[in-house]
Amino acid sequence: MSGLLRRHRDFRLLWCAETAGKFGAAVSTVTLPLIAVTTLHSSPFAVGLLSACGWLPWLLIGLPAGAWVDRLRRRPLMLVGAAVPLVLFATVPVAARAGWLGLGPLSAVALLAGAAAVIFQTAYSAYLPTLLAPADRSEGNALLHGSASAAQLSGQASGGLIAQLAGAANGLLGNAGAFLVALLCLLRIRHREAHPRTRGDAPRTLTAEIAEGVRLVAGDRWFRTLTLFGATSNLALMGYQSLVTVFLVREAGLAPGTVGALLALAGTGGIAGALVVRQTAARIGTARAMLLFELAVPTTALLIPLAAPGPGALLFVAGSFGVSAGVVAGNILKVGFQQGYCPPPLLGRLIASSAFLNYGTLPLGALLGGALGSALGVRPAMWIMTAGVPLAALVLLCSPVRTVRDLPTRPTGAEPAAQPVAGSP
Repeated sequence: MSGLLRRHRDFRLLWCAETAGKFGAAVSTVTLPLIAVTTLHSSPFAVGLLSACGWLPWLLIGLPAGAWVDRLRRRPLMLVGAAVPLVLFATVPVAARAGWLGLGPLSAVALLAGAAAVIFQTAYSAYLPTLLAPADRSEGNALLHGSASAAQLSGQASGGLIAQLAGAANGLLGNAGAFLVALLCLLRIRHREAHPRTRGDAPRTLTAEIAEGVRLVAGDRWFRTLTLFGATSNLALMGYQSLVTVFLVREAGLAPGTVGALLALAGTGGIAGALVVRQTAARIGTARAMLLFELAVPTTALLIPLAAPGPGALLFVAGSFGVSAGVVAGNILKVGFQQGYCPPPLLGRLIASSAFLNYGTLPLGALLGGALGSALGVRPAMWIMTAGVPLAALVLLCSPVRTVRDLPTRPTGAEPAAQPVAGSP
């Protein structure tokens, strides 16, 4: 067991809660599209629309979520973020048995669960630095992202297997159970953060605090670069991922259980990325490591559309493995940079403002993938969207990331937008 997990009880509980939540979310990435494909017989566009609903809340409430997180204690917000999907996913099998399940109710579940995920992820990302000392954050980030990848692959395998054995709708019971575990772990955390201090003599409006976070991202060249890259990359990633279930079932002729198993195998790339990223960054520098993991490694995405029935399905695994490794390693580098470079009072708004664009393109990518799949066919759409994955990293090549060995660890005089603006403590 890692030293941090062994000696830090509250981090261990947070790690368990985050891992359980990621497992539940991974189950839904398989079971929700399978319900649409196998039970409701939906079109590729409808499946893409369902995927979009899960990410649309980042566009709807992503910016105010950052201000809420900076105003309130983070742990209660995480409890809400775990309790809401627990209730939502438990209702789907009941609705299916009663004959009430359709694309509309399923989309509503995805939308509300996505809103809960916005609150949870923003609060958890801002809560972690209050729980760990600066020297422990690199290890903590690597552990959390590595376990998230492991939870994703096991959740996808479990979701596909449950869907094949017990029906796709019943697969969501795995989600409910996972979020119950997350809720119980969060309740046992002893650490109580202080209530955020009121900044200034007069209360500040929500709009003013949101604008402060937006100015921080837009005005700092490092935050701006990473946010634009994340938005472009996620558009391509979700564009092909929204079609993966349709592609593997209808083009590659695979059973639901096999789909889950292949997604799980592909997800092991995330674990590999988490295991090697710290050593790689120490050896070649954090900026160069970001270029390696975000540009070079994800070129394997071009293998994905070549997948075919039989042994040809392994091309999907190989391509997705590289994409997963690159994404997880890049996220670890990005999170560590944000936690060290951003002023702590603005961290919640930085995370939310970046995520507004980063995750805001996910529903657009899902809709684009679904539209291309319906208009051109699933395989041509997969070619177009997977090609966008390595091409997105051209944003990094045209930025300051290309010119330095390491990402900066603190703002300098040349980065005034990274400092707290007027009214901050």
